[in-house]
Amino acid sequence: MKRGPPLPNMRAVHIADYDFDLPPELIAQHPLPERAASRLLELDPRRAPDDRCVDRSFRELPDLLAPQDLLVFNDTRVVPARLLGRKPSGGAVEMLLERPLDGELALLHMRASKPLRPGQIVRTVGGDLVVEGRRDDLFVVRCPGAALEFFERHGSVPLPPYIERAVVDDDAERYQSVLARVPGAVAAPTASLHFDLPVLERIAARGVRRATLTLHVGAGTFRPVRDADIAAHRMHAEWIDVPLATCEAIAATRAAGGRVIAVGTTVVRALEAAARASADGVFRPWSGDTDIFIREGHDWRTIDALVTNFHLPRSTLLMLVSAFAGRDAVLAAYAHAVSQRYRFFSYGDAMFIPARAAHV
Repeated sequence: MKRGPPLPNMRAVHIADYDFDLPPELIAQHPLPERAASRLLELDPRRAPDDRCVDRSFRELPDLLAPQDLLVFNDTRVVPARLLGRKPSGGAVEMLLERPLDGELALLHMRASKPLRPGQIVRTVGGDLVVEGRRDDLFVVRCPGAALEFFERHGSVPLPPYIERAVVDDDAERYQSVLARVPGAVAAPTASLHFDLPVLERIAARGVRRATLTLHVGAGTFRPVRDADIAAHRMHAEWIDVPLATCEAIAATRAAGGRVIAVGTTVVRALEAAARASADGVFRPWSGDTDIFIREGHDWRTIDALVTNFHLPRSTLLMLVSAFAGRDAVLAAYAHAVSQRYRFFSYGDAMFIPARAAHV
């Protein structure tokens, strides 16, 4: 497995280093009528600063790929994880599934006017939930049936908090990748939302291969970084599965001189977490929880390019992209995107970013 250079001596990086000005009207509230109609900003950090950004259409992505390249997608499927309920006293309770546990148990984010304690009953359209206890800032709750099936039947699409409108019927399809297969996410791997079948067919026709892994995206993806020194931030754990077929596809791509291209930051986190689980440096299948936090100075091991959306100011996702392409280059590209009126966040436009050096 190719390893990056040793970590440099880093100064403390502060949250303000990842701020940028974003006009609210650039936050996409609806998807475009066609998935691949979005724009694509090519950011090549290897070029001179004035030449790094190229404005494209997402339908041009296949032209940026080469035979023997490998696109790795996250095949997680978003579940209808949002649910409203009431206490027997009538008080409203807002709930968001973080992950199902064994049987009827689940980890939930819960918000109510007064603290919820063990034994609290919450009434919903599908039956009563019972608070069993806490795990840090999450609640362990017993559902009236298998947890995942309960939310699939009674929940609604968990649109991100910056989409300030009610859920509509189209969200059930559009806040979901065409490659979504394994239920368990409460937020979409949004870079994959731009891919439709014609784009996938054009990519395959160029000799580009495709592989999948699973990372069930949790609500922690929207969790703000509250510490001035970002090194103090702790991520919510998310479950990943990197299968043998994907490991073999990566090995074949490396042997053929192709690039491993992550479709989304969730794929980056899954691949980098799996790489670090190997004691001898051999990239193998791996399943388990990861709370990996990728930031400046990261020792890259797996990817050569990245397809990603535009991310929130001060967010861990912006920090990840900056670690890959360089913070100055990324923030300059974001300023360019704002000036050119790109659409931001989950239903917004995309970026394509080659690595700063070959086979990082």
